[in-house]
Amino acid sequence: MKGVCLFFGLHQPLRLRRYRFFDIGNDHYYYDDYTNETILRNIAERCYLPANKLVLELINKYKNKFKVSYSITGVLIDQLETYAPDVLDSFRKLAETGQVEFLAETYSHSLACMGNKNEFIKQVNKHGQKIEQYFGIKPVSFRNTEMVYSDEIGSWVADMGFSAMLTEGAKHILGWRSPDFLYCNNINPRLKVLLRNFQLSDDIAFRFGNREWSEWPLTTEKYASWMKKRGKDAELINLFVDYETFGEHQKAETGIFKFLEALPGTLMKKTDFSFMTPAEVALEFQPVSAIKVPYPISWADEERDLTAWLGNDLQNAAFDKLYSLTYRVDGCENESINKDWEFLQVSDHFYYMCTKFFSDGAVHQYFNPYESPYDAFMNYMNVLSDFEIRLDSVCPEHVENKELITLRKKVDAIQEELNERETEVRKLRAKIKSMTVSTTSTPTATGKTDTGKKPVKQTSQKTGTTTTTRKTTSTKKK
Repeated sequence: MKGVCLFFGLHQPLRLRRYRFFDIGNDHYYYDDYTNETILRNIAERCYLPANKLVLELINKYKNKFKVSYSITGVLIDQLETYAPDVLDSFRKLAETGQVEFLAETYSHSLACMGNKNEFIKQVNKHGQKIEQYFGIKPVSFRNTEMVYSDEIGSWVADMGFSAMLTEGAKHILGWRSPDFLYCNNINPRLKVLLRNFQLSDDIAFRFGNREWSEWPLTTEKYASWMKKRGKDAELINLFVDYETFGEHQKAETGIFKFLEALPGTLMKKTDFSFMTPAEVALEFQPVSAIKVPYPISWADEERDLTAWLGNDLQNAAFDKLYSLTYRVDGCENESINKDWEFLQVSDHFYYMCTKFFSDGAVHQYFNPYESPYDAFMNYMNVLSDFEIRLDSVCPEHVENKELITLRKKVDAIQEELNERETEVRKLRAKIKSMTVSTTSTPTATGKTDTGKKPVKQTSQKTGTTTTTRKTTSTKKK
């Protein structure tokens, strides 16, 4: 048996607004809602909705012979809930077919694996719960942010109970070996490791619409012939691409959707490969060996390392400052603080600070909303400064500040109680006043209002008793 694993990753960052120095301490909202909504709706219309519709048609057409897998970041799910719930509905329909696997990853599409292990585990668990909540599927396979992997990270993933993990088939870790086989983690062999065939994947993701490419135009027949040739010395080809490839990075005019529509049928007809999900691969294949990755790799840039996010002083300073706050945020129960903490960890913030040149630099510039890496750094650090001020106001770092905040909370509680009592007193006074007015202004039986004159007391000289009579006016006869 030969398998082909078709995997799509989905992510959209939550972009920050222009946050200036004078906003620090005065304005605590950091996000460019208009830009985020506009971009997401455009991508939903150009990519997510038509691609999901096409994949569903292919699944129904080929029944259980066509299978795909997805990884959707928690940050993207949050945005889809707000701006494009119809996209989530279309993914639910795909989940109902039983031919789609949804993978786990970090909720914030973060590099928490490089910043704090506990934060990494917390985010992975939260993301898994979100996937199960929306699609009724508990993830058993894992894709880390940007395919970041190392022996140590893989061992953490294995300890969390996952059976398979996806990463890049980087040349410098493979040496003479091929990415077209199944491997296992070097520390914990229970974790199966699927390696991306970057050449065949990038032919679709990056080169498909390039008219200067020597192989343009790419047809499914040509692509199938390449896979058949590799299949002579392979048992598993992993095609991992961004889902935004379809309709966003490669526009519909390039024919990318027609290519995807024809691909399953052509591969089934021209090759011996069968479509499989990562979970099925982990069950059906045996690892040929452990893969040794002592230092983290990713699927980004020529180096296939972490320099796209942590390759210069700007990135490292921002990253270190962010994760220095981890232990304080862990003890904070403020919902707004925790939500901003998740969004500030999105790896794209550090990607925008990259200072690379040449072809890699062009790719970074394509995705960068800032004029320069330095603008990205200053904007992010301004936001982070305000976040730290807010964090210090509710979860301070020093013991003295903690005691001060505790006392302040007690004073606020006492003041709130006093305000409530004062409100009750005002209500009682108003009620007493209304009762007094009604007593002194009672209508008589004749319908006239009593004048309110008091009776006059008179004392009888004979008996010594006191009688009460009303004063009256009379005319004395002479």
